[in-house]
Amino acid sequence: MDNPVTPRDAGRPGPRRRDRHGRGMRGPIAPPQVPLAASRGEVFADLVQDSVERLERRWPQLADIDFLVLDVPRPAAAGEAWNDEAVPLGGTVPSRDGRRGRVVVYRRPVEIRTKGRDERALLVHEVVVEQVAELLGLTPETVDPRYGED
Repeated sequence: MDNPVTPRDAGRPGPRRRDRHGRGMRGPIAPPQVPLAASRGEVFADLVQDSVERLERRWPQLADIDFLVLDVPRPAAAGEAWNDEAVPLGGTVPSRDGRRGRVVVYRRPVEIRTKGRDERALLVHEVVVEQVAELLGLTPETVDPRYGED
C-alpha cells in the first residue's frame, strides 16, 4: 500500500463532511414546509377535520361539539349483550351534565371499507354528516344538501 489511510482523530470535534461511501452530505429529502411523513392516523384526522370545517360554515353550532378519531370501537362492557350488527363507522355522545357533545369516527373500519384517499374522504364525510345529523336530531340531507350525491 502506497498511501495508508490515517484514521480520523476521534478527539477532533466538528461535523462529518462525507458519508462512509465517500460522497458528500446529501440535501434535504423534502422542503421544510412539507412534512416528511404523516402517519395514517394523522392523514385520517385531517380528513375528519376537513369535513367538519366544511359543515361548520353552514352550522356554526358545531363549534360546541368535539370531534374525535378512534382506531376502533370499544368492545362491549361485561354486562352488555354481544352486538351482531356490522362494525360501526362512527358514534355520538350527547351533551349532558355540562359536557360537550361528541362525534366519534372510527378510523380502521372506515379504512377497511375504502380503497383510496378520495373514496376514504367521501366515506368520512358521510359518516360525519350522519353522526352530526343524529346529534342535532336532523336528517343527513338537512345537515348537508349534497349528502348521498357523491
